[in-house]
Amino acid sequence: MPLPSFNEMLEKSFSLTEDKPSVLFGNGFSQALCPNIFNYRSLFEDADFGTRGTTIKMLFDKLETYDFEEVMGTLKNAEVICNSYGIESEKTDMISKDQDTLKNSLIKVISSKHPEKSSSIEAEEYKCAKKFISQFEKIFTLNYDLLLYWIINKNEIQPEGFITNDGFWSDKFLYPNKQKLFFLHGGIHIYNDGGSVRKHTFKGDRDISIIEQVEKSLGEGKFPLFVSEPTHKKKLERIRHNHYLNNCYDALGNINGTLFIHGHSIAENDKHIFDKIIDSEVDRVFISIYGVENSKDNTSIIERAKRFIVQKDPVPNSV
Repeated sequence: MPLPSFNEMLEKSFSLTEDKPSVLFGNGFSQALCPNIFNYRSLFEDADFGTRGTTIKMLFDKLETYDFEEVMGTLKNAEVICNSYGIESEKTDMISKDQDTLKNSLIKVISSKHPEKSSSIEAEEYKCAKKFISQFEKIFTLNYDLLLYWIINKNEIQPEGFITNDGFWSDKFLYPNKQKLFFLHGGIHIYNDGGSVRKHTFKGDRDISIIEQVEKSLGEGKFPLFVSEPTHKKKLERIRHNHYLNNCYDALGNINGTLFIHGHSIAENDKHIFDKIIDSEVDRVFISIYGVENSKDNTSIIERAKRFIVQKDPVPNSV
């Protein structure tokens, strides 16, 4: 029996309640809009690992992956093992520094490959994406890019009248109680400014794009607010030490009703997200899969969903 479609599950959601469901986006959402930019292989091929390039690229090859976080997780495990066995500190320090190199290179390559301006995306693509997200009450994303931010700010694109609040007033994070768009792991446009959290906004009067501002900040050694730690425990630790991230994370635990998870592999390094969903008042979770239902990847996603979100009766659906 084939899996139900997204539209079938959305109709089922509204048959249970009149309230709009919430949605959690993974990298698949961004890949759907820009498949040649935000896939892991493309990011890996364009990343600059500096003087550690040969060694770090060998790690990706040995692990047979293009996933930066998977490699960082392996390095973190190696660091723990080396410390436990008393391996010389020079080697352990090198492993630790390589983790930082990976994280910083990921930030830089996403910024450099990102479309510079919102006009890089076709109006019809914005229309489809905006229609899709307008079906949800609260929108959570684990992506760092600007695509979702651009979509919600395209006021001239149908459906008109759809407005969602990211908690910022101009460039300052001031209204968490009104927030309905949550960058759970930060984003390239969000940054710390002393004791406050701000975001880059398009400076139309000077025609300076957000990406140009991010690149300028990177040149000054100022990095965006990113959560790309290798394990779910380290990610949660990072989240708890930032006001904006902590607010977004707690908001995920305060939702109820129905939640759709779209474009996410249900990887273990995001277990802190699934734990928060389990602790929430959500009573049903629909998880999208892409492509052939019984493929190796999709079978693994379904198994992980049963393991991490089984308490919420996860229901896979095709897209």
